[in-house]
Amino acid sequence: MTETKDKGSPSLSRRSLLKAGLASGVAAGAAGAAGAASAAGDPLITEIQDWNRYLGDGVDAAPYGLPSEFESEVVRRNVPWLTADAVASINFTPLHELDGIITPNGLCFERHHGGVAQIRPQDHRLMINGLVDTPLVFTMEDLKRFPRENHVYFLECAANGGMEWRGSQLNGCQFTHGMVHNVMYTGVKLKTLLEEAGVKTNGKWVLPEGADAAHMTRSIPMEKALDDCLVAWKMNGEALRAEQGYPLRLVVPGWEGNMWVKWLRRLEVGDQPWHHREETSKYTDLLETGKARRFTWVMDPKSVITSPSPQMPVSHGKGPMVISGLAWSGNGRITRVDVSLDGGRNWKTARIDGPSLSKSLHRFYLDIDWDGSEMLIQSRAMDEHGFYQPTKNELRAARGENSIYHNNGIQTWYVQKNGAVENVEVS
Repeated sequence: MTETKDKGSPSLSRRSLLKAGLASGVAAGAAGAAGAASAAGDPLITEIQDWNRYLGDGVDAAPYGLPSEFESEVVRRNVPWLTADAVASINFTPLHELDGIITPNGLCFERHHGGVAQIRPQDHRLMINGLVDTPLVFTMEDLKRFPRENHVYFLECAANGGMEWRGSQLNGCQFTHGMVHNVMYTGVKLKTLLEEAGVKTNGKWVLPEGADAAHMTRSIPMEKALDDCLVAWKMNGEALRAEQGYPLRLVVPGWEGNMWVKWLRRLEVGDQPWHHREETSKYTDLLETGKARRFTWVMDPKSVITSPSPQMPVSHGKGPMVISGLAWSGNGRITRVDVSLDGGRNWKTARIDGPSLSKSLHRFYLDIDWDGSEMLIQSRAMDEHGFYQPTKNELRAARGENSIYHNNGIQTWYVQKNGAVENVEVS
């Protein structure tokens, strides 16, 4: 889609009745300096506390560092009724608790089709076969002798936001948008390994296969395989977590997460796509006509406000407020994020802060001075190629309501006067 001017007033629908015609009640411009309470008479300032009265733990108390005990709520969470069994299920990144663009390894969402495979790296092998000059088998040590690269990419499940196709369902950005994470991957380019084996002239597709019980496979066109795909063994500087494919996974930047095959054991080169289960009955987009779009690999521009949000209500009352969120696009860099405080009637351009990397998460902020009025807050992202995030009505007009994949429609949070936040829909 190309960017268009805003026309008219949005229609409003939500699970419980909202008053029509909400005013934003928010002053334009920067919020200014945040207020601070007087320290006079505060016992936390004037009296000695236990943490500076007694010695703490020594350096070996936690050989592998752990979060503070006061951050125990910052964890992945699942929705048990989404799937019949936990071994073929998903949990969600707590986006509302994070800042910046890098997701800590222990908080990256999980999606499994056959549970987590536990593989000794000494026993793992990667085979390249099919339409190649020389079939090859690599050990992990073999792979680590090739030139390696480091890249920061987002990984998003195609079903991220899938429960919201027909209206507001899940009350929290962890559950509406938490099937995404962003880490630095270290590995060897897939192109390097394919060149080592020698791709025959009729080799047009690659089939990666996982070593887990699901034997996950997806067809990847050779153009993408030779472009920016990685075979990776580290994330954020350390070995992949078991749930993220240890010891080896495929990285397919900007494309749907199902293609990022974990526990990667085989790469077969062929002359046509294989049309396996995960690209026929699953991971296709069912349209209103009953036909399905297939090979819809790219994750389109998307954004979400992470704070305030249903799991991160406003606790400080009137005054300076930081609105924060994430934006991303499988096409490349995010160049602009707009934020609306009144359900899409008016927009302000947010500030993108931190690294702006291709096919990576971007952090945005809008600093406001909140007067305590109700707000309908939204964000809208645009990427470097001019693709932008549609409204949910625009998305449904193009594709109907039968799909659960590739929902990048604009998300709305209703901020109430008391600071509580609810998932609503402004179409």
